[in-house]
Amino acid sequence: MDPVQTAIMANRFNAIVEEASSTLQRTAHTTFVKLVQDFQCALANAEGEAFAYPVNTGVSAFIGLSVKGGLGDIPLSSLKPGDCIITNDPYSSDGMVTHMMDVSLVRPIFRDGQLIALAWAFVHASDIGGAVPGSIAPTLTETFQEGLRLRPVLLYREGVLNEAVRNILLDNSRISSELWGDIQAMLSALKSMDVRLGQLCDRYSTQEVIDGMGATLALSEARAREVIAEIPDGTYEFADYIEGMKAGEFINIYARMTVCGSDLLFDFTGTDPQVLAAFNYVTGSTTHPYTLQSLIYYILTKAPDAPRNRGLLRPVKIIAPRGTIINANFPAAGGSRVTASTRVYDVVLGCLNAAIPEGLAAAGPGMSGIIVVTGRDRLHGGKRVSVINPICGGGGGKIGHDGIDGVDNRSGSLLTVPAETIEVETVMRVRRYGLVADSQAPGRWRSGASVVLDLENTDVEAVMTVRGMDRLKFTPWGIMGGAPGSLARVIVNPGTKDERDNGKIDVLHFKRGDIVRLITPAGGGFGSPSERDAELVLSDVKRGLVSIEKARTAYGVVIREDLSLNHSETEKTRSAMKTREGRFSHCETRETLDAIWPTEVRAALAVGAFEYDGSLRAALVRNTVSRFVEDRKVATIDAIPAALAEEDRRLQQ
Repeated sequence: MDPVQTAIMANRFNAIVEEASSTLQRTAHTTFVKLVQDFQCALANAEGEAFAYPVNTGVSAFIGLSVKGGLGDIPLSSLKPGDCIITNDPYSSDGMVTHMMDVSLVRPIFRDGQLIALAWAFVHASDIGGAVPGSIAPTLTETFQEGLRLRPVLLYREGVLNEAVRNILLDNSRISSELWGDIQAMLSALKSMDVRLGQLCDRYSTQEVIDGMGATLALSEARAREVIAEIPDGTYEFADYIEGMKAGEFINIYARMTVCGSDLLFDFTGTDPQVLAAFNYVTGSTTHPYTLQSLIYYILTKAPDAPRNRGLLRPVKIIAPRGTIINANFPAAGGSRVTASTRVYDVVLGCLNAAIPEGLAAAGPGMSGIIVVTGRDRLHGGKRVSVINPICGGGGGKIGHDGIDGVDNRSGSLLTVPAETIEVETVMRVRRYGLVADSQAPGRWRSGASVVLDLENTDVEAVMTVRGMDRLKFTPWGIMGGAPGSLARVIVNPGTKDERDNGKIDVLHFKRGDIVRLITPAGGGFGSPSERDAELVLSDVKRGLVSIEKARTAYGVVIREDLSLNHSETEKTRSAMKTREGRFSHCETRETLDAIWPTEVRAALAVGAFEYDGSLRAALVRNTVSRFVEDRKVATIDAIPAALAEEDRRLQQ
């Protein structure tokens, strides 16, 4: 297909999915879908490759998804017009679903008896049953605790609703009517895509539309290869940690990125085994976009005209060993899988930073906290499960630009729920919501500021869960001389005699009048702070985000009490400042751990653990790491086999 016609087809396809995405949002029932925007839809060809993905609404985490896994064991040849498949099962969908709360629908689109496309949609269901309201708590250890798991099954057969399947789903949700409302919104979006694609076939021809799908995918692949070819050939590694729920548990994400011309390989061998917590997710046998978000965003930044589809991932291969935290085996829990995927985002970004000579961007806040509260429904009686807000933190500094205050690049598509909505729909009152002064990580390009949110329970009782919390011990890393970011904190009843530092929230129970203060991390800085334009520092001081003292100590910028610059003292102070050594800047806690467990040794420990029973691997890794840290003994690759064997004997006793 010629370039002009390819561009026309790509724009036509994009218009179809944009309309469907808008339809889904406007007709959804739950706050988390219609306001926060945790939903999406897309069009895929008959082989399951998504060739059109929306830009303006919904999440961007699944650009380039393969939806074929959503059919499970249902043969393509058995599908008929009017069919619609539903699933929320990561395991039988080969990772198309990444955790069970994402309820997905797949609708085949036919033309003159020929299957020409698959329409896909998902919503994050605010409750599908399980041990806790909202279905997600980080300490859950098995998928059975997280609610109903539905393998791919026909919800509609030739347009006729399978009421038994619907009832099974709704009978297991605490908010069945709202869940069904969201499913109906997805059905409307799927129908819209079916109708519009048919109209496109009427305008051109079925074969020309099919050819357009292939040409659009090929265009994205070509643009992606152009970007990848500019990265210097070689192998680059990076590692970062998830902070587990147990004391001393630091879960390692490790990757080696190999660049060869316009081809990329990401090998995650050396990443820790799946854990007895809800941080796991499934990527299956495909190159999964959920693991490569930062790469996709980099490609689209360099090639913004590339259509958003699976062609972007055709030059990329992934090795994600089964049984690791990013490709877990059944029955691993995965409700809080955003914790792991956020850290994977940082690791892939770290590999890109290692490869690109001038650097790219510092780590973002590394936390995508989603707050869910259950309390009395004052309007209708009974209990109500509500999503309060996503809360992320300040973005990392990047080459040529500051990070965004209170917004993480990775989760920027998630929107804030207005305080008025929170107070109408839930028992919580928003006491404070704002930016934290002096929380920006210094750099030539500083990070964004972190966020503080105070919530008060106004009723007899309430229960809160927060998934995705992290960075309470290891700060986000800086780059090219930029400072590391700041840590998250959770404080219950701040400023009272009952004040306590809570740490990561699992399930938090409130009495009337209890307040929780959530402070997010802030990402790292980019470049030496002494090179930052003094006028930009002064601007942040005037905005109340940087104190006069922090301006002097962090940036070497001396500001008088009347908020004017003292140029001579600034020059003198900056000349005495030291520049951070090395490409990456880590906090002292991380440096201490790295001194005992160097990157390549820590990866070798994870590989060694896979020689043992799957039920013991996570404990073997955790205990071995802790023992070397307690003994202040530097780990070596040669010492790992004996150390693992010793820990195995202890666990078997």
